[in-house]
Amino acid sequence: MTNWNIAEILSAVAAQVPDRPCQIQGDRVFTWAQFEQRTNALAADLLDSGMTHHGKLACYLYNSPEYLESMVGAFKAAMVPVNTNYRYAAEEIFYLFDNADAEAIVFHAVFSDLLDTVRNRLTKVKRWYVVSDETGNGPEWATPYESVVSASVPVGMPQVPRSGDDLLLLYTGGTTGMPKGVMWRQDDLFNVLGGGGNAVSGIPPADGIDDLISRIDTSLPTGPVMLVACPLMHGTGQFTAINNLGLGGCIVTLTNRKFDVSELLGTIEKRAVSSVIIVGQAFAGPMLDHLQLNPNRYNLTSLAVVTSSGVMWSQENKAGLLDFIPQAILFDSFGSSEAIGMGASISSKGAPQQTAKFQIGATCAVFNENGERVVPGSGEQGVVAVGGFIPLGYYKDEAKSAQTFRTYEGRRWSVPGDFAEVNEDGTLRLLGRGSVCINTGGEKVFPEEVEEALKTHPSVRDAVCVGLPDQRFGEVICAVVESEADRPIDSVALADHVKGLLAHYKAPRHVVVVDTIGRAANGKVDYKRLKELAIERLAAGQS
Repeated sequence: MTNWNIAEILSAVAAQVPDRPCQIQGDRVFTWAQFEQRTNALAADLLDSGMTHHGKLACYLYNSPEYLESMVGAFKAAMVPVNTNYRYAAEEIFYLFDNADAEAIVFHAVFSDLLDTVRNRLTKVKRWYVVSDETGNGPEWATPYESVVSASVPVGMPQVPRSGDDLLLLYTGGTTGMPKGVMWRQDDLFNVLGGGGNAVSGIPPADGIDDLISRIDTSLPTGPVMLVACPLMHGTGQFTAINNLGLGGCIVTLTNRKFDVSELLGTIEKRAVSSVIIVGQAFAGPMLDHLQLNPNRYNLTSLAVVTSSGVMWSQENKAGLLDFIPQAILFDSFGSSEAIGMGASISSKGAPQQTAKFQIGATCAVFNENGERVVPGSGEQGVVAVGGFIPLGYYKDEAKSAQTFRTYEGRRWSVPGDFAEVNEDGTLRLLGRGSVCINTGGEKVFPEEVEEALKTHPSVRDAVCVGLPDQRFGEVICAVVESEADRPIDSVALADHVKGLLAHYKAPRHVVVVDTIGRAANGKVDYKRLKELAIERLAAGQS
């Protein structure tokens, strides 16, 4: 029986390999000893500021060394890190911090103006830490982050009890459009990530910290070097980074705020990256395009694994990438914030796997509407469920917790809403979400939220949003709108209107105008019909 605590794990790693690189971004390199000192200093300041046990620290940051430092500093203070989607608009940010009961917030200076519009309403926040960036050092009302983490840690730093029950809070999209916080016990999380082992490589989980640390080869100048290209604000980035750090590895992040494929590939070469974390076609598409245009520009021989989660990744793209990185394994993971390890697809040179076909996870099953397991090869559809190490539920939301965390066969399962069939050979054929959730570039967008924003525009009488297939982003948002009488619809103006209310990625990329949405008497709409109509109209060059 383990009692994994991430703070304890990483302190033990730092003691074992203090001089190894721990985090790299551009020309900034932090050793494990520096990582330990900086996270201890942040933890001491959090405790001195009067934070409560298991109080929440929100990380409102772009990818940077400060992101993981903030998370681990919170862990060391027995506080709970909270991810923040940096694409959110002001009211979304307020909702998130208020709902999470945030007591401290670490933010990049570029977000100062937005935070200034909501901070007076966030009465629970006791400490604001600002990370300087290209916009400057930030506002006077925030404490400079660097001055805190670079300070000497007081002798006799306050000690707090830590355990595997300490939490990580991961906010993800909700069916009403509002995010909900997934509560992961640290012990459950580290166990489901492999517990220091690797099932694919046949390495068993460690039986404790001593065993975990003994597996680190200290004769090497560095551990496994992982480039987290996807946002650390999402579970894919956070969880893979934590796992790699637990192996004594190094986390590399990119300097550009927007995805720059030349920086990605150049960094793999410069830092001898062994694994890179992406988000499906949204990253892999530009990577292949760039490599095809620059076939001899990069030395990518260090790259052993490319891991993706969150967005569909096509068989054609995998095969194309393997022409340039023939030594690599492409690991396509099927899971969610609430359910890790649903399934995986592993591709290698000459054997790219089919799109949306996954080997079912060891603790995964598919259940029909009667709560019975779907028979392989039957063609019956069901919901994908994961047992074993799963979250406690959603923070302060018993109703949504009951919908997702269900009891089948007398045990508790996480059922995030993905539908699948089980092929005769036991693999999954993923069908998609049972709801009308749109997954664009790894971001969940729920149509109702965007529809309500569209309907506040004076030209729109009614609106419905559907997801249309897209090679790069998986899906893009299309607004099907019914106009007010005699008012023309300007698609650019509608997109700008939504951007003024919601995160920019929630704005529609296409607009189709109809005479009527055709709602039923109960107000419901036929999303399938409207999606087919939108595809037909756009294919014909109409809008």
